[in-house]
Amino acid sequence: MLPKLRYWWQAKRSSFWFVPAVMVLDAVALATLLITLDANVDLHVVERWPLLFGAGADGARGLLTAVAGSMITVAGVVFSITLVALALALASSQYTSRVIRNFMRDRVNQAVLGVFVGIFAYCLVVLRTIRGGDEGGFVPTLAVLGGLILAFVGIGVLIYFIHYVSTSIQASRIIAAAAQETLAAVDQLFPETLGDHADEDTDANLARALAMRAWVAVPADRTGYIETVDADALLAVARAHGTIVRMDRGIGDFVVAGTPLVSAIDHGGLDDRITAELNAPFVVSRQRTVEQDVAFGIRQIVDIAMKALSPGVNDTTTAVMCVDYLTAILVRLAPRRIAAAHRLDQDALRVIARGPSFGGLVSESFDQIRQNAGGNVAVLLRMLGALEAIASRTLNSDRRRVLAQTVEAIAEAAERTIDSPRDRARLGDRLTRVRDVLATEPVVFVRAHQDGRAAR
Repeated sequence: MLPKLRYWWQAKRSSFWFVPAVMVLDAVALATLLITLDANVDLHVVERWPLLFGAGADGARGLLTAVAGSMITVAGVVFSITLVALALALASSQYTSRVIRNFMRDRVNQAVLGVFVGIFAYCLVVLRTIRGGDEGGFVPTLAVLGGLILAFVGIGVLIYFIHYVSTSIQASRIIAAAAQETLAAVDQLFPETLGDHADEDTDANLARALAMRAWVAVPADRTGYIETVDADALLAVARAHGTIVRMDRGIGDFVVAGTPLVSAIDHGGLDDRITAELNAPFVVSRQRTVEQDVAFGIRQIVDIAMKALSPGVNDTTTAVMCVDYLTAILVRLAPRRIAAAHRLDQDALRVIARGPSFGGLVSESFDQIRQNAGGNVAVLLRMLGALEAIASRTLNSDRRRVLAQTVEAIAEAAERTIDSPRDRARLGDRLTRVRDVLATEPVVFVRAHQDGRAAR
């Protein structure tokens, strides 16, 4: 149930209403507390500071009415500013539409809206308790002062929010935020270092034996993107029924209801109950998320680079920035162990998972940028520098082979699209340097790894 709860929390956190709703409840609780304190404890504050606490019922009502009206107006302005910022970002054709979700789940945007709506709710609750002389004569002086203080807090938050929005739609901020989220996913999903060992299954005999078994396809019961998979629950289902389960769709894949989601070794047929049990570990949503899908974080940055390289925009600086952050992600990933596809339970194969591979993530990062960066010397040079940096962080021969293939693809693109002899010479020098790095064992990294101090 933990992945289900995590998915529920991520969905609530990504919504634009959850944090403001919690802050409204907090504001109501604060108002109730101060009103109760005013009603039950005689603090003599009016006699001690009459200018600060000595407002009558009419004055208190006027103050709180003004604060409540202004706060709900400002809340509408904040919401409008957020939408206008999104519209400007998309209208500029500089960003992908997938970054909208990042704006909506931004804690600052949520908290600012919550502050103003919360102050409005606070004032409403306090206004309800104020009584004039004919009504019993009750003015919650502490609560009224709290409303005044919250009004000044709202002014400060508004000033900060205007500054924040003006910086949050800048390309560097959006790309850095997407990269930071992806790096956090890398640390969570791949915490172990790889060392000298391969990270993929290499038992060809086992693969051939499994291919000859009779598999029964289990259809998906929902349509959408696979957001998370509870690997432990899937393993438990396979163990309970004494079968082997093969994932036909992995995290980030789109699945259509009625098409194969997983396959299982046929032991006499799978009834509806087993089909439901095999569907239960999969969380299918309307969109991909980064938390268990590093490729989606990379995809967002690549999309921005593609927009920047389009003829209508032609923003080389943004494309180079995207390559830099993709480099940071792959440098972090290069020495990490990616779980093998075959999952065992007490030495018995139970699950054949479908997950990311280092080669697939490198291809996701650089292939489309390379295909659209023809003739752009700055981007091609930066990509070669990225591959050099990544190569210095891994000892694995398979991964270095993937990087070498990417280098040769860039060399082919440069040979085909660069006409200037000087530019071709610059690229040739960099290609020679990267090829030398790939052909040479990274001694410094080896020593750090052997000492148990490999940088992460």
